[in-house]
Amino acid sequence: MDTKFSVALHIMVMISESTEVQNSDTLANSVNTNPSYIRKITALLKKAGIIESTQGKSGMSLLKSSSEIDLLEIYQAVHPKEVKLLNVHTDVNPECPVAQNIEVVLNPIFTDAEQQLFQSLKARTLEDVIKQMKENHNESHSNQAK
Repeated sequence: MDTKFSVALHIMVMISESTEVQNSDTLANSVNTNPSYIRKITALLKKAGIIESTQGKSGMSLLKSSSEIDLLEIYQAVHPKEVKLLNVHTDVNPECPVAQNIEVVLNPIFTDAEQQLFQSLKARTLEDVIKQMKENHNESHSNQAK
């Protein structure tokens, strides 16, 4: 599985919470990747209507509040095609009884798992991620102070 979704979440949190202008260079520095990869991800987020940037101006902003953006919306922005997460191998020995039945047995299990993941992402917002990050940050700092 690729990391586009986690990078997109990283970008979204940075755009939402930073008081400084966030452009592909500053975001790439935070993600520890190159600016062209950040531009590919932000292009997908722009196309989905989640963020905006103005031509000729530096920086990006959210088009909705973080409480209005669910994680499924972000996931679908960076994975716009209907891609199955879990796939059954299909190049099997047709003589084998397991091979003859594995796909028909596993497909409903895999479909159910994907639907549960999507429901979980739909139930959480960007704001939830931000709150959790702040809580983790505060806990980390209070533990260091002890």
